[in-house]
Amino acid sequence: MGRNKNNISEQSLKNGSPEIGMLGKNDFSEDELEAYLNQGEIKASDKPQVPPQILWVGDCTIATFGNFSASTGKAKSKKTFNISAMVAAAVTNSTILNYRASLPEGKRKVLYFDTEQSRYHCHNVVTRIYRLANLSMKREDKRIKFFGLREFTPTLRIALIDYALRTIDGIGLVIIDGLRDLMYDINNAKESTDVMTMLMAWTSKYDLHIHCVLHLNKNDNNTRGHIGTELENKAETVLVISKNKQDASISEVKPMHMRDKEFSSFAFHIDSNSLPVLDPGYHVTVVKPKDKPLTSLANEVHLTVLNQIFDGVKSVKYLELIDLMAKTYAKEGYQRGINGVKELLKVLKENHVITHDDNGYTFHPEKLANAK
Repeated sequence: MGRNKNNISEQSLKNGSPEIGMLGKNDFSEDELEAYLNQGEIKASDKPQVPPQILWVGDCTIATFGNFSASTGKAKSKKTFNISAMVAAAVTNSTILNYRASLPEGKRKVLYFDTEQSRYHCHNVVTRIYRLANLSMKREDKRIKFFGLREFTPTLRIALIDYALRTIDGIGLVIIDGLRDLMYDINNAKESTDVMTMLMAWTSKYDLHIHCVLHLNKNDNNTRGHIGTELENKAETVLVISKNKQDASISEVKPMHMRDKEFSSFAFHIDSNSLPVLDPGYHVTVVKPKDKPLTSLANEVHLTVLNQIFDGVKSVKYLELIDLMAKTYAKEGYQRGINGVKELLKVLKENHVITHDDNGYTFHPEKLANAK
């Protein structure tokens, strides 16, 4: 890249641009701090543009400029087939599989970085995208560029992605198929934070969207490592691709986390042409966030449940309250264990939503408006 990683160039300071070099720095000059502080200042008089939406499932937004998202799933769940359909839709601004794309003029290019597969298998992905998008194989389509980064180190992979984003104009969507390979240790907190920082810097600086791929753990349904936790906390959308339990040839796509409203899950299988197609026999259901802890539910949910429990009752004894809370939250679609109920009661008491005296526990609905 031709620059010392411990120095931020004067030009980048002048433009207020984030750099890879900031990740390797511990000390900053006052000029650098002033430049970064000015870059981060948000003024009431500013009129920032609403980030363009570029990708949907149905009427549910899954990708906007200035943000990043992710697909996750276990090995062989057909994650890359799903991404291929997403990219084909973005390249042609059309609907493919269940993805509807609309990249604005001047931001129609898609970059695809694969960190895991051989050149042969990467080429298979490229040709699959071309076939899904109905593009000619006789010439390269300028709207998509595919790069295989398998043989490079994590540090060099990050530098190459950064270089491509700096030197290629008109990029709207970036795919990083193998986010784990941008770091040496997926459980290293600093590395995880650095990678997340780069994703946020890239999407902000270049006004585009990045979609990443990360595996789930083999033994559970959690995203891998510390990087997985960071990704779930900061991503705009996280999709889960999994094999159907009754038919392993069918892959299901479900929302794990979305800032926008959640779409109904859908499924696809691979046809005789080795292309992903929607499975017409799949029963579509709306996925509710039932796996969230009770403490993270909206105040409106707590108000509904607690009003039922305390309807016509001034106070309730501890064991009865725990039992009623467990049953009533379950009736509302949030069935949890006793420990989860006890943890919620603890938080409600700390926020004085529920108080305790010699007569038992009392509910104060007016306090919910101020509860965290």
